[in-house]
Parts: sequence; C-alpha cells; structure tokens
Amino acid sequence: MSHPCILPHHHDDIAQALVGHIPSTQQIASVAEAMKQLGDPSRLQIFWILCHGELCVANLAALVDMSSPAVSHHLKLLKTSGLVISRREGKEMHYRAADTPLVDMLHHFIEEIVQITCPVRE
Repeated sequence: MSHPCILPHHHDDIAQALVGHIPSTQQIASVAEAMKQLGDPSRLQIFWILCHGELCVANLAALVDMSSPAVSHHLKLLKTSGLVISRREGKEMHYRAADTPLVDMLHHFIEEIVQITCPVRE
C-alpha cells in the first residue's frame, strides 16, 4: 500500500496485522489474470502439459485431441497472460511454461488438487 491505512474500527487484530502486507493492485491483477486463463479446462490442460517441456503446436494438439488452430488460440491467451513463452524454429512455434515462481506454484497446485504425480519427478 502506498499510503498509511487508518482503520475506522479497532475490534480485531486481523485487520491491523494485514496493514502494510496487502498485495498491490498490480500483483493481485497479475494473479487474477492467470487464474482467469486457467479457469478454462482446455487451457488448464495445455498449461499443465507445457509445465513438463517444450512442444510444437501440432504435437500439443494431438495430445489434447484438438485442432491446431484451437490450440493456437489457447496458447495466445496463455502467452498474453505470461504463463507460457514461445520460440520459433523454422516455420514451427514451440511453447513451454514460463519460468516464474507463479507458474511453478500453479503447476504444483494443479498436481496437488488433481492428486497426480508429475512425470518429470517420477
């Protein structure tokens, strides 16, 4: 918070403890955007797959049983939100999960919720 917070009521310690520790609007917006993108089952599945390595659109489309244009649409949204990155190799685009703390936490969170083991950690 950029300005001091004066609480109008002083009947709980929780509010006082949070003063100065509340994430910024920008931080919250970043997480909200990531969660919004992962709210779509197809994007969530694509994101989880890309957490395990780099894939071209055609191979990713085959893994999720979708058309390449549909996968490309989802990838564009994931990339815009900072969850995946891409690189060009000739005419093909290759995608992988971004190397950020948020992506790492989301990857492990998905695996905890679904109760699956990451194939890379086996």
